Amino acid sequence: MKVCRALSIALLTLAACDGGTDTSMHSEEALVSLDVAESARQEGGTQSLGRAPPVVRGASSTVPPQPPPIAGQPAMVSADTNAVPTVLPTMLIRTGHAVVQVDSLEPAITRVRQLAQQLGGFVANTTMQVGQREMRQATLQLRIPAARFDEAISGLTPVGKVESVNVTAEDVGEEFVDVSARVANARRLEERLIALLATRTGRLEDVLAVERELARVREEIERHEGRLRYLRTRAAVSTLTVNLHEPRPIIGEYPGANVMGNAFRQAWRNFVGFLAGFIASLGILIPVGLLALIGWYVLRRIWRSWRRRPGRESGSSPP
Repeated sequence: MKVCRALSIALLTLAACDGGTDTSMHSEEALVSLDVAESARQEGGTQSLGRAPPVVRGASSTVPPQPPPIAGQPAMVSADTNAVPTVLPTMLIRTGHAVVQVDSLEPAITRVRQLAQQLGGFVANTTMQVGQREMRQATLQLRIPAARFDEAISGLTPVGKVESVNVTAEDVGEEFVDVSARVANARRLEERLIALLATRTGRLEDVLAVERELARVREEIERHEGRLRYLRTRAAVSTLTVNLHEPRPIIGEYPGANVMGNAFRQAWRNFVGFLAGFIASLGILIPVGLLALIGWYVLRRIWRSWRRRPGRESGSSPP
């Protein structure tokens, strides 16, 4: 029967596409229903007996997609190429941050740029600023091939005094395998939709439904492939942020500075600032002082009148 045949094909296809997304499963079910409806219209309700079930190709288990080998990172080893690997491949995204003290900022920036070029990388961003007490510093973001990331860190030693180094690694191998499986399932569904659209001669609504589903599947494929390209790029090129700064001055802000003169000038500026603040606060202190003085005077008069009242009453009473 056509119906049994369509159902068997759908079950075998779903078994081969295990691990796909829910949206792909719904698309398979919609596709099978369209096949059944079309077959029923073409056969006109007739049945065929004694036919052997068709053999469906591609139903055997296949090896999940693996990320491409990245230079400088360990690759997965599998004894049987036809079996599902028990260990997920390693795909690391390495990020580092280093703080280096240098004698002069401009020559150090030049040496860091040369280091990035020698290792096959480049400087993505550069920022220079002046901090407290005229201490100049710069931040450079280097993009280095993953295989030479350790060389970049060790190459900072001749530039100056390396104060701190922080390196983090994120393993995205599992995500890469998962997204690759989604792309493979979506590709198979796209092929079936294209074949169905080429042979579709039914109602216009059915044809439009297949075209909409095909557009959605292609959009999903493009999104997943973009994510795969991003993961490959981030794993192949590591990021190293280098912070360069000159030593903090101890005595003077610059060579030959008059420390005592600067101290007296700072004291005078503080005194003038205090006087300016006091004068500015007179606009609040004077009204508050007047109100306090009036209140004190009123309370004093009330207190005196209260003390005189008993004497007056005793003086007016008869002997």
